Amino acid sequence: MSMDRDLHAGLEPGLRFAMLIAPDGGVRDLRWSEVETWKPGDGFLWVHLERDELMAKTWLCEHSGVDPLVAMALTAEESRPRVEDVGDSLMVVLRGVNKTRQGDGEGGAETELVPIHIWIEAERCISLRDKAHSLNALRDLRLAMMIGKGPRTAGALLARIAEKVVDHLGILTDEIEDSISDLEDRIGEGLAGTDLREDIASARRKVVQLRRYLAPQRDALYRLRHDDASWLDPEAKMRLREVNDRLIRHIEDLDEMRQRATILHEDFTNLVAERAAQSSNRLTALAAMVLPPSLLAGMMGTNIGGIPGSQEPLAFLVLCGVVLGMMPITYLILKWIKWL
Repeated sequence: MSMDRDLHAGLEPGLRFAMLIAPDGGVRDLRWSEVETWKPGDGFLWVHLERDELMAKTWLCEHSGVDPLVAMALTAEESRPRVEDVGDSLMVVLRGVNKTRQGDGEGGAETELVPIHIWIEAERCISLRDKAHSLNALRDLRLAMMIGKGPRTAGALLARIAEKVVDHLGILTDEIEDSISDLEDRIGEGLAGTDLREDIASARRKVVQLRRYLAPQRDALYRLRHDDASWLDPEAKMRLREVNDRLIRHIEDLDEMRQRATILHEDFTNLVAERAAQSSNRLTALAAMVLPPSLLAGMMGTNIGGIPGSQEPLAFLVLCGVVLGMMPITYLILKWIKWL
């Protein structure tokens, strides 16, 4: 089967793609008209919709057979990861990672968290995401199913979606850890500056934002692996347990990175304070060096009688020599008392 079939998405309003897994294991794409006439006996159906498209909302609320309250929840703006069971079906909200290209040069990709809403039952899976965002995890999974290597049942599909989402989260945590390691190297080299402060703040924000969504996602996956839906077979639960364990490791890594980012901020603050203290010490030492000559020159410049050398033609040169001679002596004294 051709690998470029994954490009056949979004050809109809509101429908990113629809896949039918026939009882004999074959996989084929469906259009809106075929989705509307689908029956459970035809095979397992996976429909992926654009959540904010009117046609998708209309089909979900009026023609899909999904409970109206569930349909409202699937199209709601709330994207906090969670799991709700409705009879023998499940409503699942997860968050995945996607990279959006911002330009053609280096560093032209930006990472974003994309919510995915899922309604899954024994014979059908309906997933939704915003039209403006894509999710590479689903694209990879769909491609695997097209070439015959993907899941064929509801439980296996849900487990693979969760696995792909967590795998891509791992890529993001690795990138954040690399950036924090780079910041630690820059701190160690003493490269303090405004850009370093901004980079540390950006890394801390990324860690906090990702940690905020991974904690409820961990709870959602834990609940999934203990759900008693009839189609959630032991193999799928085993895979979900492995995915949950992997997610817990990511969360532990994020906790460690948050501590490292906090230490980085403290080190940066100390480095800036140390540099400010060094600059202040240098200015103080400079003022101390010029104080004796300034005092002498000020006394010799008073407009009163009795100034030594006022009648001598070489007195000014002598005074300049004395002033210049006092400066290295003052420098050596400051060096001796460790001010410099």
